[in-house]
Amino acid sequence: MNRAEREAAVRLIMERTPPPHVPADLHPEVVRRGARIVRRRRAARRLMWLLLCAAAVAFAVWAIVAQPWVEPPSETTPPLRDW
Repeated sequence: MNRAEREAAVRLIMERTPPPHVPADLHPEVVRRGARIVRRRRAARRLMWLLLCAAAVAFAVWAIVAQPWVEPPSETTPPLRDW
């Protein structure tokens, strides 16, 4: 059975069977669940942005205080005095 025959068989089955009955109270339930999912995704997205901004601020404060780009003073040889 090739693809065209399978598609024809599926079309024939779909034409013969009536569409399934949908419960009347299904739509409000789906809308409620969808709204809840949207709220959760929005809250998660805002939390991630908040954490990203907090991490950026923490990194900036650490960089200003620690100054990792400055070479530490050499402590292996004492400075020369009275030479």
